[in-house]
Amino acid sequence: MCGVTGFWQPGGRANAAQVAAMTDAIAHRGPDAAAHWVDAGAGVALGHRRLAIIDLSEAGAQPMHSACGRYVIVFNGEIYNFGALRQELEREGAQTTWRGHSDTEVVLTAISAWGLPAALRRFVGMFAFALWDRQRRTLHLARDRLGEKPLYYGWAGATFVFGSELKAITAYPGFTREVDRGALSLLLRHSYIPAPYCIYRGLNKLLQGTSLEITEQDAIARMLREPTAYWSLGEIVESGQRRPFAGADEEAVARLEELLEQAVAGQMIADVPLGAFLSGGVDSSLIVALMQKRSAKPVKTFTIGFQERDYDEAQYAAAVARHLGTEHTELYVTADQALGIVPKLPLIYDEPLADSSQIPTYLVAALARQHVTVALSGDAGDELFGGYNHYALASKLWRSIGWMPPGMRRMAGRAVKCVPQAAWNAMARPLRAHLPTDLRNATLGDKVHRFADIAAVASADDLFRQLLAHWKEPAQVVMRGAEPRTRFASAEGLPQLPDFEHRMMYLDALAYLTDDILVKVDRAAMAVSLETRVPLLDHRVVEFAWQLPLAMKVRNGTRKWLLRQVLYRHVPRELIERPKMGFGVPIGQWLRGPLRDWAQSLLDEPRLRSEGYFDPQPIESKWRQHLQGTRDWSAYLWDVLMFQAWLGSARS
Repeated sequence: MCGVTGFWQPGGRANAAQVAAMTDAIAHRGPDAAAHWVDAGAGVALGHRRLAIIDLSEAGAQPMHSACGRYVIVFNGEIYNFGALRQELEREGAQTTWRGHSDTEVVLTAISAWGLPAALRRFVGMFAFALWDRQRRTLHLARDRLGEKPLYYGWAGATFVFGSELKAITAYPGFTREVDRGALSLLLRHSYIPAPYCIYRGLNKLLQGTSLEITEQDAIARMLREPTAYWSLGEIVESGQRRPFAGADEEAVARLEELLEQAVAGQMIADVPLGAFLSGGVDSSLIVALMQKRSAKPVKTFTIGFQERDYDEAQYAAAVARHLGTEHTELYVTADQALGIVPKLPLIYDEPLADSSQIPTYLVAALARQHVTVALSGDAGDELFGGYNHYALASKLWRSIGWMPPGMRRMAGRAVKCVPQAAWNAMARPLRAHLPTDLRNATLGDKVHRFADIAAVASADDLFRQLLAHWKEPAQVVMRGAEPRTRFASAEGLPQLPDFEHRMMYLDALAYLTDDILVKVDRAAMAVSLETRVPLLDHRVVEFAWQLPLAMKVRNGTRKWLLRQVLYRHVPRELIERPKMGFGVPIGQWLRGPLRDWAQSLLDEPRLRSEGYFDPQPIESKWRQHLQGTRDWSAYLWDVLMFQAWLGSARS
């Protein structure tokens, strides 16, 4: 795991001091070494910060040159099958002597021997890299299949720039920090900014599973081609559904366990201390169980606990750790400790991200880094195996309203909203004792009005998008904020999937997983120089998951059914079976309490007007209702607050 950056200014003289400044800006991603390489005549500069994981010697240092002398690379990530690729290259005679045993050297040799497209298809791992072809004077950028590792790129005047984080690019002296108001609108809708968009105009995120080629003519003309896909989740989904797994349950359990063991084995390779995050849930418990099965000594596991019982899973993690015999470390954090992270968020996430679980994610990463350099996580189980509760909710809602013509649904929604929330709440008070448990302490008017907001959708897919959206009309909040079209905004171009739940899982895997979950984990971990690995995102596991029928993922109300069957081979069922709990913090309560003054200063109406990004009126309305307790607008407000905090940091 490292940080990469650089620039290309054809016809210019590449400045070593400039690339050094860009590289230093992401020192947290690689505290072990800093280096850069400059081809002054070509105007190319590559920078690298190293977090040494495999081959800690100078033989693994970067920027690295290929043995043939044609290529120079700066590489971030890990290629887990580099040993097998190395043997294959040796058999083919492509390489007989090696400088060391790093995966980066294997990457360069594979590209030299097979060409970039073929090499990318053979890599098993997570990565983002820049490759300079000295012979063709061409720059290549590439990103792993699921987007575990980040890569931004674009223009700073006449210079092409790129970097693992925006910090590196904003350190380039010619870069203008102009906020993209369309991207800001997307942030308010999703709580993250979907690729390829970026908060700064002129920059993009490289899409997962793609590579980008920039020739000298392209760079001179300031023209960028469309990225080329070498792996497509949509194609994998359609292929898997056309040729589904036809075996019995036990065969599916055995095959999934085999694939996961293969993935875990590859991701346990490291020349530094290694451990895992453990929440006590299905996904992390399964990864730790398979790690412990392979390990001759106790695996190091880490958990964060909270005093607030509704947010605390530490007791469940401890029980799983005891059963598996791991070397378990837990830290119960106070509200003050968690709140102390909030001012750091704009620096950690240098593009606004409004997922409040970023706070505990940073805390558990910081805890783990005190003991290990690499940590495996259980992310992606929900998207691949149908784990999210909102899949059941969306399906239930659509069954309730999908039979009605759209016009009738719109009329019903308007009729419901004609009755104020306060009136609905008043009507519900005498009936509170007879309501379902989850409604007794909720404001009925809030729930009824939310239901009315989604009643007018045109299709099940639109219902899902609307259900997950925060600000439903962000362009009405962001001044001059026309919302750009995203890859998942309509059915156009999406794979053909017959069942609603699979379509929801695909949409989450395409965007939420890559642009929220993986961003959250990468930035939090790299802020403390910790490498994270995600075995469930081994592309062979992903491809198998999309061959499975829905009944092997969700059965009789049990979510992630197949994952559970594998887990129950290693951990007793009674240690796992409990309602799903999100990895979050009580942001709604904090905004009414210890974060109130902080939030009020960022949402101050004169401040919002002077900055000119938001219409203060709808924000002020939601802030007032939230403080009064009539509705919980914490998710909406956190979107605005994270941008406001980021904006203040970016200007300082």
